[in-house]
Amino acid sequence: MSKLDLSQFEKKLIVRNTQDGDLEQLLELQKVCFQNMEPWKREHLESHLTHFPEGQFVVEYDKEIIGSCSSLIVNFDEYDDKHTWDDITDEGYISNHDPEGYNLYGIEVMVHPEFRGMKIGRRLYEARKDLARELNLKSIIIGGRIPNYHKYEQEMTPREYVEEVRAQNIFDPVLTFQIINGFTVMRINPDYLPDDQMSLKYATLMEWNNIDYRARTKRHFKTSYPVRIMVIQYMMKKIDSFEEFVKQCEYYVDVAADYGSDFAVFPEIFTTQLMSFLEEKVPSKAVRRLSEYTEEYIEMFTHLAVKYNVNIVGGSHFVEEDDHIYNISYLFRRDGTIEKQYKIHVTPNERTWWGIQPGDAVKVFDTDCGKIAIQICYDIQFPELARYAVDQGANIIFVPFCTDDRQGYLRVRYCAQARAVENQVYTVIAGTVGNLTHVENMDIQYAQSGIFTPSDFEFARDGVIGECNPNIETVVVGDVDLEILRRQRKSGTVRQLRDRRRDLFELNYRVDTEVKPERT
Repeated sequence: MSKLDLSQFEKKLIVRNTQDGDLEQLLELQKVCFQNMEPWKREHLESHLTHFPEGQFVVEYDKEIIGSCSSLIVNFDEYDDKHTWDDITDEGYISNHDPEGYNLYGIEVMVHPEFRGMKIGRRLYEARKDLARELNLKSIIIGGRIPNYHKYEQEMTPREYVEEVRAQNIFDPVLTFQIINGFTVMRINPDYLPDDQMSLKYATLMEWNNIDYRARTKRHFKTSYPVRIMVIQYMMKKIDSFEEFVKQCEYYVDVAADYGSDFAVFPEIFTTQLMSFLEEKVPSKAVRRLSEYTEEYIEMFTHLAVKYNVNIVGGSHFVEEDDHIYNISYLFRRDGTIEKQYKIHVTPNERTWWGIQPGDAVKVFDTDCGKIAIQICYDIQFPELARYAVDQGANIIFVPFCTDDRQGYLRVRYCAQARAVENQVYTVIAGTVGNLTHVENMDIQYAQSGIFTPSDFEFARDGVIGECNPNIETVVVGDVDLEILRRQRKSGTVRQLRDRRRDLFELNYRVDTEVKPERT
């Protein structure tokens, strides 16, 4: 008898993190597991992977998804004792996930009915416990259903029912399982899940304590998280060399460092000042001459960011790529790394005079002061871009701009302030002033640069942290507080991000759009 090929008998069971390719199977699985409850939407699951992919698990058996669980991290002390599932999950989107929180909060476990009894749920709970240990979290908290309570509602209160289950006089498929897995009941919350009719909307709030947790002496609740920003209202005037341009830029970065700034922000296409000594009168040819200074421009700001320990939003610069000219804003981090954002909406003037081509991707960048986005001038006038950036975690949107008259400037300012209000985000505009009499199509400039906030009691009056005097060469320095922003998003007078009618409208970003190649 020949040796048996054991592989033909194998059926692999794997517990792993959820991936994009699992979403369709998960949407089908929930229909089987929760037939009488409102199901996840695809955008919920996509949001889970965006905000906390490490906290999403599936069980795969013979290449079929048969179970899953979802979770997020919170500072549980910040939530009301009688919170609901919608409160703790931001209506299922978990955009309130706090990477610096203390508690892993489990929001769902589902196991295919045909595979119950195989300890699938236990495996998922163990995955959560391993994650809590790995991330050094104090505990795991869950709002557990009590789906058999509807059978006893005439005989006992929810508290009495829970006590009977704890005493093992009554079996409840969820509560009994959670107790076996080491969870203790903290309290009972009414109206937790409005569509959970079997539990009569009640849920047991339960906790598993991580005995391996080690308190960190530097870890504490933040009372503030200030980020200092210096905005440069840059004077456009004739210069005679690139070295003269470097001296002006270094002067401002030095000033930003003296003020202890985290960011120094330059205006849009302020590098066109270099055209004043290029002696090229045809605008379309002048921008290509200007693009020849791209490497020197990048080397200069990379050096200055590291030397002065300041993150620099380097305004924007005309760059030639594949024989096309793009308007690109660069982020020079103080650790020496570089990012870039293409201008997405090109104005008629840019297209006609300079032949500028549009970019195709909205970027959100990680910095040592949290996530930020850059939207160049005209882009801030399209609300979809800011909404998408904030959905991806941006807390500050920097807007380098260049406008030649007051009407153009007010379009940028009004839209930046509108984006701050409707997205509960800080916006920063930095513009050019002065004139370049020797440069075609860059004759005059108008600006009043500023730093703007949402409009609520926590923020500055009129939503303005600081602004420059109009049309003079100067700077404005101001602090934006990311902790105040976080709290206001959760409990402000109005909460635009949470109160959106997602049942009526949604924003679909075409991520399959071809993106211009990164060459930095």
